[in-house]
Amino acid sequence: MLSSVGAAVALSLAGRQALAALAPIVDDVSAVTGAGAKVTVPKSALQELRDSLRGALLLPGQPGYDEARRVLNAAIDRHPALIVQPTGAADVRTAVDFARQYGLLLAVKCGGHSFAGKSTCEGGMQIDLSRMRGVHVDPTALKAYVAGGSLLGELDHEAMSLGLVTTAGTVSHTGVGGLTLGGGFGRLARRYGLALDNVLGADVVTADGRLLHASADENPDLYWGVRGGGGNFGVVTEFEFRLHPMARQVIGGNLIFPISRARELLDFYANYCLSAPDELYCDAVMSTPPAAAGQPGVFIFDLCYSGPAGQAENVLAPLRKLGTPIADKIGPVDYVKLQRSGDRTDPRNEGMYLKSGFINDFPAPLVAALMDGYRPDPARSTTVFFQQSGGAIGRVAADATAFPHRRSRLNMFAVATWDLATDGAPHSAYVKDYWSGLRRYTDGYYVNEVANEPQKQVDDNYQVNIGRLTELKNKYDPTNLFRLNANVKPTV
Repeated sequence: MLSSVGAAVALSLAGRQALAALAPIVDDVSAVTGAGAKVTVPKSALQELRDSLRGALLLPGQPGYDEARRVLNAAIDRHPALIVQPTGAADVRTAVDFARQYGLLLAVKCGGHSFAGKSTCEGGMQIDLSRMRGVHVDPTALKAYVAGGSLLGELDHEAMSLGLVTTAGTVSHTGVGGLTLGGGFGRLARRYGLALDNVLGADVVTADGRLLHASADENPDLYWGVRGGGGNFGVVTEFEFRLHPMARQVIGGNLIFPISRARELLDFYANYCLSAPDELYCDAVMSTPPAAAGQPGVFIFDLCYSGPAGQAENVLAPLRKLGTPIADKIGPVDYVKLQRSGDRTDPRNEGMYLKSGFINDFPAPLVAALMDGYRPDPARSTTVFFQQSGGAIGRVAADATAFPHRRSRLNMFAVATWDLATDGAPHSAYVKDYWSGLRRYTDGYYVNEVANEPQKQVDDNYQVNIGRLTELKNKYDPTNLFRLNANVKPTV
């Protein structure tokens, strides 16, 4: 019954969108440029744009517009002047050409997981890739060809059905494009490298509207840049990924303890995670829900072991010696199911603010700073968590791709979430204050999960690669059309 209702709603929306597409455009549209100036887009130009697309052009108030503009972080509420939903590379080229012609502020959305809301914009053009999804697996060549708007779950589903995988995040409704271009951590990254380390090629629509193939043999400079340079150089319409044979069943799940043991468990984790084999991925989470949840704070180990089954107990033995947990949910599990275990498909009504940074070791003073500054609040969820890196990620040179943070052993986060009906300012302020005592232990940050940092901090975060990235920006996007990202500013 529910699936029938969902299908009816989808058909209704599609029908209303089709009717809207047939109606002539009657008004000019006010928009903004990338530089923030106001610009008027004539109705005749909009009509010509719509007629040239196979996909949809959505204007404010039309069916599908609100769904397209929204992103995962519900605290972001922006209204593009127009939204293009391409169905292929030709539509992407048309949209990019149009944005360049009018100098429009341009956002590109895949899965909408950009914490800072970079995949939507106020008053510009949004290119929403949600109609460009699909995965083709070549099991003989051990490759997957993935459309630029695809979600990670689609890649996992198709590849794992043939006993193959590649690193693909930890939440299945994340967009492949955003995750991969910025880095691409996941449950298998310590074993197989980042998602970007497994990119063999990419088709990219650059700022001048060209469709270029980037690989080791073709446009190798662009190939280097898209692997860690984010969306600075264009819109990827297709990725080619390397795949790896792997058993479908892994050992995974959660081990949950009371938060009263947090200091002891952080000390344990500091040693355990740094000495773990590549096949083990183990995150640590310290979290206290808001009072309304009626639940106590917890400390969680969230893990995936993908190595030989016979060695699992030896690898997990130190965890088993920690005493009786509140819950032990570790066991054999289907990898694709584990990849979906953190999904949130309900309508979002929470605001969120986070800070994150890479750490290259886990000294005792960091544990003390984490505990001393941790202050739960009954009006919010307060969380600290660590995503494990290291392993194969660290065996790549810092300048081999545009992603430089190869020394990182962990990615550390401090997060507050709150009901959007309440004031989020004190919760954001708390995270900023808390982070001020943690930042000294970090070495850069993951661009996919950080908001609007000062330009010098953005440049510094690219470390040894900023000079080469700037040269590429000058070559492929000299007017900075693609600026809603961890922006590399052109100097020409």
